Amino acid sequence: MKKIKAVILYCVLTPIIIMSIFTYNRIRSIPETIFVRQGENISKYSFLSFKPYKTSNSTSKIKLKKDKVNVSILGILPVKTVNLKAVPKIKLYPGGQPVGIKLSTKGVLIVGFSDINTLQGKIPSPAAKAGLQIGDSLIKVNNQNVLNSKDLANKISKSEKEQLNLTIERKGEFIEKKVPKIKSEDDENYKIGLWVRDSTAGIGTLTFYYDKGNQFAALGHPITDVDTGTILKINSGNLINSSVVSVRKGVKGTPGEIRGIFVNEESPIGAIYKNTICGVFGKGSNSIKSSIDKKPIEIGLRNEIKAGEAQILTTINGDKPEAYSIQIEKLFDQQEPGPKSMIIRVTDQRLLKKTGGIVQGMSGSPIIQNGKIVGAVTHVLVNKPEVGYGIYIEWMLKSSGIL
Repeated sequence: MKKIKAVILYCVLTPIIIMSIFTYNRIRSIPETIFVRQGENISKYSFLSFKPYKTSNSTSKIKLKKDKVNVSILGILPVKTVNLKAVPKIKLYPGGQPVGIKLSTKGVLIVGFSDINTLQGKIPSPAAKAGLQIGDSLIKVNNQNVLNSKDLANKISKSEKEQLNLTIERKGEFIEKKVPKIKSEDDENYKIGLWVRDSTAGIGTLTFYYDKGNQFAALGHPITDVDTGTILKINSGNLINSSVVSVRKGVKGTPGEIRGIFVNEESPIGAIYKNTICGVFGKGSNSIKSSIDKKPIEIGLRNEIKAGEAQILTTINGDKPEAYSIQIEKLFDQQEPGPKSMIIRVTDQRLLKKTGGIVQGMSGSPIIQNGKIVGAVTHVLVNKPEVGYGIYIEWMLKSSGIL
């Protein structure tokens, strides 16, 4: 009898536990802000009910431009409140062409420390001793802005103070440090024992151009310092026409690479003003629009993207993008913006033969599904060059300020 009761209890409780775990995970997956279209049914979370915040009128359609809604299970058990934002019909010119990116950092980025040779012998880096860290941005010396590495050297050398007042930025926080300057025996200049970087340049792919605000986006991931991995804080930057000259095919364990050249470097096609976890953004000239031979297309919101067939627009020769087949294999429920929103696999034999799949320089290539731009390529899996990550177009639009 006890065994029978245990079996019955097991049979009853097991599906309840499974359903509870499933429901809990689904609730956790609901982002704090949901972007939807005007008048749209929220079908993705069909087991939940959405009601206007602090009201009792049930609704499953979005009519307001922005509102808060209560989320409940089957309209009974309240679980959380989320921001609901209805977006207008947005159309973007899809990119896919290679672009050159040149950035100047805000201040200078600390990438290393060095000892200083003096008449008294080798002295450890005063900057390191004072608590400066690799990845810090050195913004000011004696309350004067640092423009670049050469300007930093001049300010240190010409300062009448033996003790320099330095302003650094670390993870969004400004910190003041006092560092003594030391005269080097090597060149008789004053130093504080730093290695710094003030600029970077490379090739990426344009994701989109938005003609209503002359805005562009590229890469889908941040530009980071090669030595420290720090997201570069930029002072200014330029977008430059580029052309692909060769491709190194990716193989297991070694990522491939698109090699390109800057074209008309003295005539930038856009100014970069943001380098974020979701890519680089800026204002472009009409030459970007004229270089795109495709009509603007609608965006695909997160709840419209499905696992299945899609295409990417990318360039592997010259400056004209082509469409290549991919498979969206998995979609992630992200609470915060980030460049790894979905897993994609290249299925187009033409692209696999030429590149082996996803290669460096392809980041930013727009992902198109059902005629809508839904994201951009961001990363490759080193041991599976045909597989990589993409970012939701929502995140890029949010970072750009369009959403």
